[in-house]
Amino acid sequence: MPTNTAGDSGRLYQTHQLHYARKYFTFADRGLTLDIGTGPPGHCVVDAGVVVVEAFNAGTNNRLDIGNEDDTDDYGTDLSLLTKGKIVADELATSDNLYSATAKKFQCVVDVTGTTPTTGIGIAYVAYTVPDGLVGAS
Repeated sequence: MPTNTAGDSGRLYQTHQLHYARKYFTFADRGLTLDIGTGPPGHCVVDAGVVVVEAFNAGTNNRLDIGNEDDTDDYGTDLSLLTKGKIVADELATSDNLYSATAKKFQCVVDVTGTTPTTGIGIAYVAYTVPDGLVGAS
């Protein structure tokens, strides 16, 4: 459901649930800042991370930053993309940017450098809540 805020692409469920935004990316996205999704006004981030589906194999850096449009590494910095599995964001406990009164884009930076990679698939994700006032809006 849309939040009925002009210019806001954040979504909400009709019941109290965590909301998720996610972005698939590959080794071909190296060096890019990618939009994961948008939290609506009043959202609060409660989890973030990356699921490495296929390990990345660049020569120097194989890592990912996750945050929002104001600070792209506020939730997780230099998360390793070297092995398959779920890598939880490492800075959620100290971030001062988890709640936002305004809509914010969640973003990730694919920091894959060195020799040209030939493998790597990941899914960056952010879990967040929305304020009670938005639940049931249409």
